[in-house]
Amino acid sequence: MFLFESIPWYSALMWAGVVAGLMLVNELTRSSKWFSYLVYIVLPISLTLFVWPKTAGANSSTGTWFHWVKVYSALAGVLGFMLLRYNKKAAANKYLLLFPAFILSINILEAVIRDFQCYALYSDDLYGTVINKVTMQGGAWNIMNGIAGLINIITISGWMGIFIGKDKHKDMLWPDQLWWWIIAYDLWNFAYVYNCVSDHSFYAGAALLVSCTIPAFLLGKGAWLQHRAQTLAIWMMFTMCFPFFVDDSMFAVHSSHSSAAYMIVSGLALFVNVAVLIFHGYKIVKYKRNPLKEEINVDEPKYLEIAVKKN
Repeated sequence: MFLFESIPWYSALMWAGVVAGLMLVNELTRSSKWFSYLVYIVLPISLTLFVWPKTAGANSSTGTWFHWVKVYSALAGVLGFMLLRYNKKAAANKYLLLFPAFILSINILEAVIRDFQCYALYSDDLYGTVINKVTMQGGAWNIMNGIAGLINIITISGWMGIFIGKDKHKDMLWPDQLWWWIIAYDLWNFAYVYNCVSDHSFYAGAALLVSCTIPAFLLGKGAWLQHRAQTLAIWMMFTMCFPFFVDDSMFAVHSSHSSAAYMIVSGLALFVNVAVLIFHGYKIVKYKRNPLKEEINVDEPKYLEIAVKKN
């Protein structure tokens, strides 16, 4: 294939299994506060003390600073969202409603920095540099996608409209975060993983993104960020324990390391994010809305479909 070397049937089946597994654990923790405590507090503390120092050390493909930062920032997001979901005083605090947008921006910025870093470190080697079993190949695509990530941060809006659903799930709902921004994020994030952790992107890029986007559109509408944080935390904990799964196992699928593929993936991410930025700016100007104080998409049917759950 164009993006990957080859995808045998058993790897394709495992890909579907990873998506299903992430969605299942996400749904179970979404439905149970106590199971959430077990998965997102007790489990990572145990893994930090007894497992990750051995499996995610310096010689592991998950032993980089980015993987360690990513797993804890994802968990921080999940725990912060749990505080909002399960504590009425926290959910009513308008300043704490800044947290979801803040942690989302930080997570995107971490990846943007890594894209720029990969360009600076690896763009001189036309054939790539193997670092801990992952081929790093820098180029203009890193700059393009880094810019796309910064645009993605700029177009985050409507955090002041976040609220907690009243059903049994107590989802953290963000009505202003609609499908075009989510798709722009997905394209940017896949391009980031493809650029910077290329040989992991079949699972850590495509499967992981699908596992949170499907629930956002079909199961827990309006709760995309909650789904994203939980599936990311689950995946990061898994891959920190079993890095060989994406490196050396029979199910591993490696990138084609094609310069054309890098350029097309990052170019598409940049194009779509620029389009979202233009649309975002158009709505701000047309309706004279302040993105720092107001929600931008209050006139959209999809916004109203989510916002009605507030009452």
